[in-house]
Amino acid sequence: MTQARLEIIEKHKKNGVIFQDEESAFIDAEVTIGTGTRIAPNVRLSGNTVIGKDVEIGFNTEIENSTIGDGVKIRQSVILDSEIGALTTVGPFAYVRPHCVVGQGVKLGDFVEIKNSNIGNGTKLSHLTYVGDADVGEHINFGCGTVVVNYDGRQKHRTVIHDNAFIGCNTNLVAPVTVGKNAYTAAGSTITEDIPADTLAIARARQVIKTNWKRK
Repeated sequence: MTQARLEIIEKHKKNGVIFQDEESAFIDAEVTIGTGTRIAPNVRLSGNTVIGKDVEIGFNTEIENSTIGDGVKIRQSVILDSEIGALTTVGPFAYVRPHCVVGQGVKLGDFVEIKNSNIGNGTKLSHLTYVGDADVGEHINFGCGTVVVNYDGRQKHRTVIHDNAFIGCNTNLVAPVTVGKNAYTAAGSTITEDIPADTLAIARARQVIKTNWKRK
């Protein structure tokens, strides 16, 4: 470890930061870290990153030019040029791309990617979901396999999802589109029109059974 790296690590240790493996921690001089934060091996904190108090930063995590609120838990994830609210959980294997603002108590689970989006307090994106160019309200549940279809080949379009909506598994939200408050989408739907509040949108073909198909 170089003298410069050692001095940075020692400064944070004196401020109550706990390193599981100092040799594999790479912290830029501009980074600030709150008391009680725990940093696992192979962590990179760079740029003007600000880490709050009592944060858990897991193995193989990279955070660049981002603000992380108090009590956040991050596992094996990448966060770039974004803001994560207090008590949110990120990962494992989540990717927060630039210009995201994530609220408090949010869940960004495994293989979730968000980009240029606002995510409201208490919303859950548990797994296998992409949200790009979207304004997402509070206490929304995203089923696995949800995709915000934000690019038409020429332009990016925004999606708006209001509070307490429920997005069923394998839903495609084709932007620009708005999902109303308390609205639901049925699993497997491709949504191309706005959904009013307090409604259920079903956008899928009926199942057809072909008898004796295999034998033929």
